[in-house]
Amino acid sequence: MRVVGPVIRRRNEEAAGALIGYLPVGFPDLDTSIDAAVALVENGVDVLELGLPYSDPVMDGPVIQAATQQALANGFRLADGFEAVRRITERVDAPVLVMTYWNPVVQYGVDRFADDLAAAGGAGLITPDLIPDEASEWIAASERTGLDRVFLAAPTSTDARIRQAVERSRGFVYAVSTMGITGARADVDAAARRVVGRLQAAGASASCVGVGISTAAQVAEVLEYAEGAIVGSALVHALAEGGVEGAGALAAELARGTRGE
Repeated sequence: MRVVGPVIRRRNEEAAGALIGYLPVGFPDLDTSIDAAVALVENGVDVLELGLPYSDPVMDGPVIQAATQQALANGFRLADGFEAVRRITERVDAPVLVMTYWNPVVQYGVDRFADDLAAAGGAGLITPDLIPDEASEWIAASERTGLDRVFLAAPTSTDARIRQAVERSRGFVYAVSTMGITGARADVDAAARRVVGRLQAAGASASCVGVGISTAAQVAEVLEYAEGAIVGSALVHALAEGGVEGAGALAAELARGTRGE
């Protein structure tokens, strides 16, 4: 099992910080999504975030929604997520986090999900709709299996929720850069700096910023104050338009931001 924390620390020692890349499992099909994830790592992505397609997303913007709907239409099943993690970790040495809404985990069984994810070589979960004070079952399962757990902090988070996210996350805290759904934006909201500052004041060892990042310049900007930058919609769009090669090319361009280029 490859966990996230050591990778983020290493990338902050040898570069400006870590680049985290998101792709949905099963888009445009299972094999291609696996090849694309591998291509991201081969082109400079440090941590992979694999999204499990979900029929009623609350955080995903139109690009990711369209991709996940196609994956579902193609017959995606939860078992495909574990297969993808296993096949990716067999090919590249990078931590693989799964991003999932909480209902599929509950339906599958929390302990069973944790066991199967760990057996596949996964690093842990990002759970956008699970708040720390309602996560006791997942915290227990992740403690037992050694999986990372990443909770979210937003510009509207109370001080109490910020503290909970810091205390109960393992790996990093996901700092949402702006209110709203995912999608590339011309400017990453200044609220991201404030969220990260509040997380650092609460004792966070690592904060990674997501939502709206799409260029190497934005990656470099975020890494001036955060430990990691998360890119999703731009990579999904690159995969949709240019296939595995297009996704890899964008990853290589984004990785320049970790070097301050």
